[in-house]
Amino acid sequence: MLQKEDYLPILAGVITSLIFGFSFLFTKRALDYLDIFHLLALRFTFAALLLMVLKALGVIKIDFKGKRLGLLILLGICQPVAYFICETVGLELTTSSEAGMMIALIPVLVTILGAIFLQEVPDKKQLLFIIISVIGVIFIVVMKGNREVDGNLLGMFILLGAVFSAAFYNIISRKSSLQFKPIEITYLMMIMGAGVFNSISIFNHFREGTIANYLVPLTNLDVLFAIFYLGVLSSVLAFFLVNFTLSKLEASRSAVFANLTTIISVIAGVFFRGEPFYWFHLVGGLMIMMGVWGTNYYGRVKIIEESNLDY
Repeated sequence: MLQKEDYLPILAGVITSLIFGFSFLFTKRALDYLDIFHLLALRFTFAALLLMVLKALGVIKIDFKGKRLGLLILLGICQPVAYFICETVGLELTTSSEAGMMIALIPVLVTILGAIFLQEVPDKKQLLFIIISVIGVIFIVVMKGNREVDGNLLGMFILLGAVFSAAFYNIISRKSSLQFKPIEITYLMMIMGAGVFNSISIFNHFREGTIANYLVPLTNLDVLFAIFYLGVLSSVLAFFLVNFTLSKLEASRSAVFANLTTIISVIAGVFFRGEPFYWFHLVGGLMIMMGVWGTNYYGRVKIIEESNLDY
């Protein structure tokens, strides 16, 4: 019988999907006033400052003393740094359909890497449901924009870099959870994101001669609210929940929650932006939910069976 501690990481995965699914609404709003790297810089600066204030007030405890930071720094390079850079550049060179299909490969790659580096080998039933979930995402993306795909090879390779970055992040976070608390992992991720993206954005502003206006967008309430959502919920809370889920579930079970984001983003678009809802959204959404349920259900059954064998 499932205990509370069994449900918590699953609930965390669902909440994360909800947060990420709605985040595109706020990203689109902010991009009316900011370029992508300026947005990322302000987003992660807000997140990093929030965590530093919480640390100073004693609300959270961060202790890296005596711990090996090399693996954690590598994690930060993968996510958020490499992932967001590859995703941003890749999106500029490809279409949303191509990007959606590439990002949908993350759970598959996480499963492969988890088996190699973590010895977390899914059984055949889990693997089947992971594939069903990924097919659901690809089905929605292809049906929604199959005319957009133009086969830009360079862009696809760069997006593949984002896929590998996200996959390795899942593996490294899972491995780091043996030594670091989820909040410590999140803390370093936000600091690294703020440092790298501010460096890129400040360089761009100096080159364009607009550095004096760097913080002016924050006087706009739409931008400020979007940065608050993206910095507090999509960065601090969501990544904390991701790291918490990865500390409790196998990497393959945790990664499949990312595909729920597709469903949430479609629903958010329908209700808040008046975007159309088609039959393939329903079919693909059901496949995704079936995949997420099956991956976690049979993963839990597998753990129970292995525990019984130990006795």
